[in-house]
Amino acid sequence: MLSKEDTVIGFIGTGVMGKSMAGHLLDAGYQLTVYTRTKEKAASLLEKGADWSESPREIAQKADVVFTIVGYPSDVEGIYLGEDGLIENAKQGSYLIDMTTSTPSLAKKIYEKAKEKGLHAIDAPVSGGDVGAREARLAIMAGGDDDAFLQVEPLLNILGTNIVHQGEPGAGQHTKMANQIAIASNMIGVCESIIYAEKAGLDPETVLKSISTGAAGSWSLSNLAPRMIAGNFEPGFFIKHFIKDMKIALDEAKRMDMEVPGLSLALSLYELLAEKGEENSGTQALYKYWKQS
Repeated sequence: MLSKEDTVIGFIGTGVMGKSMAGHLLDAGYQLTVYTRTKEKAASLLEKGADWSESPREIAQKADVVFTIVGYPSDVEGIYLGEDGLIENAKQGSYLIDMTTSTPSLAKKIYEKAKEKGLHAIDAPVSGGDVGAREARLAIMAGGDDDAFLQVEPLLNILGTNIVHQGEPGAGQHTKMANQIAIASNMIGVCESIIYAEKAGLDPETVLKSISTGAAGSWSLSNLAPRMIAGNFEPGFFIKHFIKDMKIALDEAKRMDMEVPGLSLALSLYELLAEKGEENSGTQALYKYWKQS
């Protein structure tokens, strides 16, 4: 077991979600060392007692368990597979947990390279956005060896409430693609529903009281529709990152010779928003597509 007294946790990526997640591990009593490209984003963690590392290499040399949650697969590849990355510099027996939404093929590659070095790699992407991260209610989808998952499961339980080991390396990422496909079409429905209510002269907040607890209920309807109504388009999850996820899912679907019309439509709408400068807005800004058209 990974005891609090003897386990140093490294955390790379303290953005909208990562900062809250790292904070939960610190609050649970673990020694924490953090790295992010913009040190200011880790300021609150450092004030609470986290240690600062200057690079992924330094994190790898200090930590027994390393969590990463960064932007793009290219970031993941550099952090894990670069000469100054985690796999080349980690202590033997360390656990490497990537919570970025990335490609299943990269997750498998990282697992194989890590295993050659005597390391344990797990792909464990998350769902729940900024609210889920802040309230430690994330859904965590894990891929990797059974024994490695069991070792780190207590740490994952600090971050989420629905932790499921989905299977072999890459299975976590495939599950996250299924998650993102479901969200993509649902977001179109949520936006159309709110716009319809407004055009019908209804109070959309009152409409939500009826429809959010019925058969139409969803996380997006309960959590993101109120932000749309309030004109709050700050990112709980960036549009640019959702576009990245949908492209990965579309590529994987094509490899399986599967049609995904709902996903394809959602991607096209979000790309239009990104072209209009909304790439750093939250995914609920899809509402603007109807408002601006």
